[in-house]
Amino acid sequence: MLKLVKLEKKYIPHLNEMMDEWTNANEKIIPWAIIRCDYHNIDQYIKNLEIKEAYNNCVPDLTFFCLDTDRNIFVGAVNIRLYLNDKLLINGGHIGDGIRPSERGKGYGTQMISLALEECDKLGIKEVLMCCNKENIASARTIIKNGGILENEVKDDGEIVQRYWIKR
Repeated sequence: MLKLVKLEKKYIPHLNEMMDEWTNANEKIIPWAIIRCDYHNIDQYIKNLEIKEAYNNCVPDLTFFCLDTDRNIFVGAVNIRLYLNDKLLINGGHIGDGIRPSERGKGYGTQMISLALEECDKLGIKEVLMCCNKENIASARTIIKNGGILENEVKDDGEIVQRYWIKR
C-alpha cells in the first residue's frame, strides 16, 4: 500500500537509499524540490524541503515522499505548488513527481499522482495543471490515467512540454 508522508528523521534511511539509487543511476532527480539542498545534511535538508514564501520564480509548496508501507521503502516523491506563477503555468504546473529508477513501470506513478490529487483537494486546488516533456510517455500516461486532459504543447528551453489539466 502506498501513502504520502512528510519527511521525518525516522525516514532518513529511506531517503538516503532512494536518493543514492537515483544518484548512482546518473539520472535527473525529479521533483526538483527533493534536490534543492544536499540530503546528506539532514537538518538543513528538512528545513529547506518546502518553500514557505514566494521568491524569484518559486512559489510556496509542499513535498511528500511516497512510502510503500508493505516494503517500508520510498518509491518516489511529489511536490505540490500551492499556486502557479507565469513560469509554472508554462512548464511545471501544480504537481512535480518522480519515481526512483528501480520502481518504475509498476504503476506507482499513477497511484502517487492520485494521492497527490487528494492532497490538492484538501488544499482547495480544484483545477490541477501537470506538465511533462513530450517524450516522457510514461509520465503522460500517469497524468491521463488520473483524468488529465491535454490542453496544448509548448516549447520551453528547447523541449516540447505537454500541459494537462485535471479538474476535480
